[in-house]
Formats: sequence, structure tokens, C-alpha cells
Amino acid sequence: MPYTAVTALSHSGLVRDHNEDSLVVGPWTLCGTVTETPQTLVFPRSRPLLTAVADGLGGQPGGEIASGLVVNRLAELGPTLTDAEGVGAALETCNRQLFEAGESHPELATMGTTVAGVLILRDGLLVFNIGDSRVYLQDEDGLRQLSVDDSPAPPPGQRVTSRVTQTIGGTLLHTPVTAHLVPCPLRAGERLLVCSDGLTDPVPDETIDRLLDEESDDGPAAFVLWQAAIVAGGPDNITIALIRVDDT
Repeated sequence: MPYTAVTALSHSGLVRDHNEDSLVVGPWTLCGTVTETPQTLVFPRSRPLLTAVADGLGGQPGGEIASGLVVNRLAELGPTLTDAEGVGAALETCNRQLFEAGESHPELATMGTTVAGVLILRDGLLVFNIGDSRVYLQDEDGLRQLSVDDSPAPPPGQRVTSRVTQTIGGTLLHTPVTAHLVPCPLRAGERLLVCSDGLTDPVPDETIDRLLDEESDDGPAAFVLWQAAIVAGGPDNITIALIRVDDT
């Protein structure tokens, strides 16, 4: 039977005192949890499957609350999503929910989060993101980024920047979001990586590509990616989801 397998883990890293990342895979969510052991979930290809990482904004209140609200809403809406219009509307629904929560709880008024993910459909996939969490595809040509960073160019001499130009929530006044929505073809055997910047800031893309090449099994691959971020200092929360589609 055709299936989609998702292998994931989430960890606070070595610097942050708690985890503000959250993850959704179909109906399953992981919010603010710390685990070094990858978990694999397998789903039949008979219905759409949404996988996404939300990275709560550090330095602002309630990052873990914001990311958790977003993934829980996406878990509810995911089974109804079939196209870019629906995904864009779902993300704006998440955006409004954060502002409504801030109105009810003023101490959370500026909470916000990034989000990046993939909607796996029978005949292709839809990549989406707001902020700087990322989605990659690895195939015979190597690793390439499918998501679009909402970030300014990094300062001279630096590879990355921690600034973001668009988030879900994150401001006092409700500002509608414009999600990046990228439809892509899907071929069995290709590997997708959805992750927070706790992986991509300390670990260059070429290193991620090499480590994925060296580990064909997704469980060990997710672990060595996490380990690479830790060895590089673990400066932020690290959430990783590896997705593999099989049509046999």
C-alpha cells in the first residue's frame, strides 16, 4: 500500500532553557517537548497529509504558546486542505487566532511564530512557509531549499541572520500574512526535510546534504542532523522532520 513516513524529533538545544518549537504531522502534535530519539509515523497515501514546524519567536512572550496554537489548529484543519488557497486561508486563520488570544491575555499580546511545512497530496505536494523555518528536498541532484525565507540579507561576512520580516502574530495589531506557497511535483523515494532554524543556522546546507547522503535510514539521519546542530553549539531550539513517500 502506498504510504508516507515522517521521522521527527524536537530538542531545546544547549542555550535555550526551554523549547519553543512545535510540530504537527497529520493529527499528531509535539509542542515544547524535548526528545533526542526520533519517532517515525506512517500514513496511507489515500488522503492529504500535512507536516509543519512552528518556531516560537524568542525574546517575545509565549513563543511556545504561539507555536502550539498554530500546530494544533493545523492538525484540525489539515484533513480539509487540498490546495494553495486552502493552506493560505488556514495560515491566516492561525494568524487571527494568535491576535485574538493576545486580546484575551494582554501578557501574550506580541507572541508570534514562524511556520514551514508540506502538504502531501496524491499527485504532488505544496510547500508553505511564513518566516525563516525551512523546507528542503533532497534528490539525485543534492539538497535544495523549496521554502522562501522571510529574512533580510545577512550582514557582510555572516552566513545567516536572526531577523525575520514576516511572522504569524508577533505584533500588537493584527496584520494579515501572505504565505509563500510553492506547488511541486512529487516522486517516490525523494526525501523532504522540514526544520526550524535551530538546525540551519549552525549547520550549513552542504553539511546537511552530506549527512543525509551518509544516512539512508531516516531515524539515524534525523539523529545525526540534531547531533550536528548540538556539536555546532546548539544555539537555538532544534526541530527536524524527514518525510519520505513510497508509492509501491
